Amino acid sequence: MELQATTQQDQMIEKLRAGNRKAQFEVYQRYVKAMLNTANRIVNDPAEAEDVLQEAFVDAFTGIHRFKGESTFGAWLKRIVINKSIDALKKRRLQLTPLEDYHQPADDSYEGDADQDWTVEQVKRGIDELPEGFRLVLSLFLIEGYNHEEIAHILDISESTSKSQYHRAKKKLREILIAKAYV
Repeated sequence: MELQATTQQDQMIEKLRAGNRKAQFEVYQRYVKAMLNTANRIVNDPAEAEDVLQEAFVDAFTGIHRFKGESTFGAWLKRIVINKSIDALKKRRLQLTPLEDYHQPADDSYEGDADQDWTVEQVKRGIDELPEGFRLVLSLFLIEGYNHEEIAHILDISESTSKSQYHRAKKKLREILIAKAYV
């Protein structure tokens, strides 16, 4: 005797596993905006983000049997989107600055901008202007919530390179925001 689905998510997963097109459409509608934002933050190209998103949904729907319920469906889908986004960047040959090129100690204190208040939109525009490697590490750490060990594993870099990229990205972001005088 099969266990009866007790939650809405369980019922949705059962429908997806059965290949129910209506359930797929509902899931797509529910998650498309958030997942597109995630993909775009990483690849920084709206057209490529849409391609990544479509691939991620196809993979999620065809690989729904791999969903074990250890997290929410949304978290599982987001992980697929992030992995697809990173794969797209790797195809573009993402270049991270090697740690050896970084001789400046990480310093989070910068004079002159401590009392600066930037809006979310200003910061988003500044992040968009960061070099790809900086933007990726900063987004994975600050926005997606990964730690440096996880980022190192995802990007196949050392943990110290991840930390270096993060600190350099923060410094560069401050420089961009100050230079643009987003006031």
